[in-house]
Amino acid sequence: MPQKITDTAQLSCNQGMIPSNLTVTSQDFSTAEGKMIATEQDKQANVNIKPFGQCKLKPTTGGFLPCIPAPIMWQKTTEKDTINNYKILTEDSFCMCGTGGKIEVADKGHMEKHEIL
Repeated sequence: MPQKITDTAQLSCNQGMIPSNLTVTSQDFSTAEGKMIATEQDKQANVNIKPFGQCKLKPTTGGFLPCIPAPIMWQKTTEKDTINNYKILTEDSFCMCGTGGKIEVADKGHMEKHEIL
């Protein structure tokens, strides 16, 4: 069963150069390990999803232009579980970018309960 993702989950874009962290702003009361759980509403560019460095889809003679995230809609969210009627994001969730990239979860932002340090 896919794990829920939380604030500070690491995201990657297949057209970006560097990862970025998710910032949860869609709700402020449901947590896992003290971090807010992400929902499908956490999709605002530069608020929830920060730039991924340079964008491979924007080449120039001097390299690539900076990434400007354009998230469309989270997919592969929870089927039934919701927070404030918004579906919850899991480590399998992804979001297409209007520029052409695919934003995925690289790290869910918290440890699983059965992991041992």
